[in-house]
Amino acid sequence: MRLIVTEDYEELSAAAAGWIADRIATRPDGCFIPATGDTPMGGYARLTEVLAVRDLDASRLRIVQLDEYLGLPAGDPRLLYGWMERSLLEPLAIPAAHVVAFDSAAYDPVASCRTVDEAIVAAGGADFTVLGLGPNGHLGFNEPPADADAPTRVIELTPESIHSNAVYWGGEDRVPRRAMTVGMNRLLAARAILLLVSGESKRSILHRTLSGPATPEVPSSYLQSADGVTIIADRAAWGDQPVPVAFGG
Repeated sequence: MRLIVTEDYEELSAAAAGWIADRIATRPDGCFIPATGDTPMGGYARLTEVLAVRDLDASRLRIVQLDEYLGLPAGDPRLLYGWMERSLLEPLAIPAAHVVAFDSAAYDPVASCRTVDEAIVAAGGADFTVLGLGPNGHLGFNEPPADADAPTRVIELTPESIHSNAVYWGGEDRVPRRAMTVGMNRLLAARAILLLVSGESKRSILHRTLSGPATPEVPSSYLQSADGVTIIADRAAWGDQPVPVAFGG
């Protein structure tokens, strides 16, 4: 595990864009599972510029959606697919044929989860994933308790996630109660994992992720035993203490 602490969110975003570009340079047709939410957006916004400077083409990537709300019709502004489309698919000119996504309006959401999971398996596993850190330690929508082998599935959102997502949609009553997510088993097996953490509100859960016991009550704590993990946190999230040598900072 490698921990990088940046001075602010702008520096975090620049480092994230560079990390993603490095993965694209190594595997331009790789399987990429990207998070949405606020924290990764700065890195995605910088990515096209970094790719242009390095003369890299991302249009061959195979994208698998990380998570999605359940029970929303196509075109609903709350869909996480819309975030992914605007921040990555369109700027990187990734064709629809290269994207596998959850069906938010699925009559059979279990089958939709199976389709996404099988796409990851067919790709030989994820080459890289970018993740945010939930306030309760969730990765994607792997809400606690979630074991390291938790599969791709339908889940019920916890009160913490409903509260944290309410800011995007105008109140807790606007946040769907169910979602679908790529499982912990697929995320932890990715060949390279980037966890982005920003803001003082994430400080406690970041330290529990890194230093607490590996437990289903903090799903992100299982990153401690995963391979190829890089964590980029800004100073607000990390605090003033030095970066331990054990984390390779």
